[in-house]
Amino acid sequence: MRDGGEGREAGADGNADLSRDDRPEAGPQGRHTGQPDGDDRQREEQPEGDKQPEGDDRQPERQPDGGPSGREPDARPDPASPGPLARLREHWLLSSAVALALLAAATAVPIVLVRSGDDTPCQEIPAATRALAENPAAATRALDPGDDLARFDAVRALLAHEHPCGDGGEVLGEVVDAATRATGAENPHTPAQARSAFAVAAALDDVELPDGMAPGVARMLAQYVVDQNRYLGSDDDAIRPAVPAELTRLDDQGWTRYGRFLAPGEAHADFEHTQPYSDVRADPEQLIAELAKDPEAFAILYSAERAWLAYYLERLDGQGRDPHYHPKPSEHGFETRETYWVDSDLEHMADRVGALMKYRARYARDGTIPDITAFDEAVRRHTRGVYLAHTRQVTTRPPMASIAARYPSGRVRGDLMDARHQLLGVVDAWAAARKVPASRALVMRQSIDDRYVRALWLMI
Repeated sequence: MRDGGEGREAGADGNADLSRDDRPEAGPQGRHTGQPDGDDRQREEQPEGDKQPEGDDRQPERQPDGGPSGREPDARPDPASPGPLARLREHWLLSSAVALALLAAATAVPIVLVRSGDDTPCQEIPAATRALAENPAAATRALDPGDDLARFDAVRALLAHEHPCGDGGEVLGEVVDAATRATGAENPHTPAQARSAFAVAAALDDVELPDGMAPGVARMLAQYVVDQNRYLGSDDDAIRPAVPAELTRLDDQGWTRYGRFLAPGEAHADFEHTQPYSDVRADPEQLIAELAKDPEAFAILYSAERAWLAYYLERLDGQGRDPHYHPKPSEHGFETRETYWVDSDLEHMADRVGALMKYRARYARDGTIPDITAFDEAVRRHTRGVYLAHTRQVTTRPPMASIAARYPSGRVRGDLMDARHQLLGVVDAWAAARKVPASRALVMRQSIDDRYVRALWLMI
């Protein structure tokens, strides 16, 4: 079979050893990674709309200087001058008309309410925004900033809600997911979807997400796991927020700067994109720091990295190399190792997982995560299983969405939060099954181990 995604080999998703009955059922749009079996996420019942407090009928205490009205303590009000309440009763028709007008206006503009037990006003998410969650094509149009980022301010305005009312945060997360995900696990991302992913990461840069939004944003990063792993920082050479498929093709050495084993015909979000004289920046690493506060989002990101590792290993040859990459000596005689980019990619994966565990430790220490045991239990509930590499080399190149939708190979064994063991156990199982030379397997293990420890301990 040719390497180009024309067909799928048996077991190419890393699940040849599982019977059909063992596979968890796919959720909507093939979203598997990081969700519990059956995609049975339940929405919390929202409280009824906040009621306005009853009027305070208590009279102010009389003051020695005559009280608030300026009258003497024993003075009586002039019977010829009706008080404020009396005047209001005389004009009850006018008061009712004003109230009706305000109600009518509330249907046309966002309503600002006060959340129960909090003086901070909350913002109702408009019905038009809510509708985007159920209409992916419209959501993509709404969040697509364009190649020149001309619509970026509109994207940021749509997503920027510090205190949405009720389930507003969850709705915004669903809008992000709908706008950026592929239309199916076997379908490549379009340029508009990839641009939307860039815009979301930029719009949420250094933003504290409202309650309920994090899982939807995490699913977006999981859909673009290859692209966000490649991020090193803003780069003036990254001239587009999304790279069209034709620019990601391999060169004559079998290399592209956009990653290994890319699917033909897929656009890629370039989170390193920046424009002159613009403060628009997309930083997936900073966004991950915010998402790691939420156990479901944490599970989604952690699962995506482990699925990406399995996907990657099973496409390497028996020597642990990218079979497409054949570097040529440079003009100065310098030769790049054939395993250079493989080792670099493994390091980036370890960086991401180490960062997740770093933030978990930091938030447990500073109280952001008040109960680490409860947090870990929640992460495990949202984790579908372990991802093992196929025991034979796989040559297909499916789109990135298939990585996030990958079926687990089985249940997690041991401590899920011992990420070092989880990552190295997958490498060891793959190396043993494929009979990878011990010296090469050791180098791969060391690349992962060094970067994981560095990410976890040296950056806390």
